[in-house]
Formats: sequence, structure tokens, C-alpha cells
Amino acid sequence: MTHDPKVVINELLVELFNHILSIEQENLRERGVTLSMNEVHVLEAIEKSDPPTMSNIAKKLRVTVGTVTASINRLVAKEYCVRYGDEHDRRKVYLKLTQKAREVLKVHEDFHDEMIDAVVEDLKLEDNRVLIDSLEKLLSYFKNQY
Repeated sequence: MTHDPKVVINELLVELFNHILSIEQENLRERGVTLSMNEVHVLEAIEKSDPPTMSNIAKKLRVTVGTVTASINRLVAKEYCVRYGDEHDRRKVYLKLTQKAREVLKVHEDFHDEMIDAVVEDLKLEDNRVLIDSLEKLLSYFKNQY
């Protein structure tokens, strides 16, 4: 086992990320969500984009507009969102979530709330300012770099 901090941090981040995605996917399946995690995250990006255009969603997800378009086409076909045009500028296309999508996002949000509640309770994170500060710095680094 290595003690090189760079190797350990890399392994911890990768394993943590993979575990969260796996647990999240399994939890959503158990709650009746049949969408992929990618599709759920696209719905979440639509919800959080202002205005909800393809380019804004792509920026939020850090992917190309073409990648978002493929996902949106599937979500429109599955009736999780709809496209609509700007009444003043027909070139602008916006996205709107359907009730079906809002229900999925509620399940997704509930999962995150429960996960964070469990982590805070089990690890006593509210008392661990150093860890919270470190995670905030890590997030800031990734946002600035990527």
C-alpha cells in the first residue's frame, strides 16, 4: 500500500465518486426511476439553467451541445421535457421539464438529502470544519481548473 499523498487522494476521489454514482443509480432504480444517471443529470441541468437553452445546459454539464442534443432528444421522446421557441426570436429554443421529470428530480433530491443526512450523522461532519473547508477548496479548484 502506497503512502504517496497524490496516489492516495486520487484513489480516494475516484473510489468515492464511483461509489456515489453506483449507490445513486441503484437507489433511483429501487424507487422506480428508469432513466440513466446521465439523463437524470440532464434534467437537473435543465432545472438549474437560466435560461434553459441547449448551450447553457451543455455548459453546466461541461459537454458539447451535440452530446446534450442527443440526450434531450431521448428525454423529449420519453416525455420528460419539451422544446419551445421564443415568440420574439424563432431561432431560440428553450426546454421545459414535464411533471414526469419533476417527479424524478424529487426522488433524486430526496436521495441526496438522505445521503447527506446519513454522512453528517455517521461522520459527525458538522463538527469537522477542516474537512468541510478542504472539500470547499477542492470544489473551488475543480471549478476554476475545469
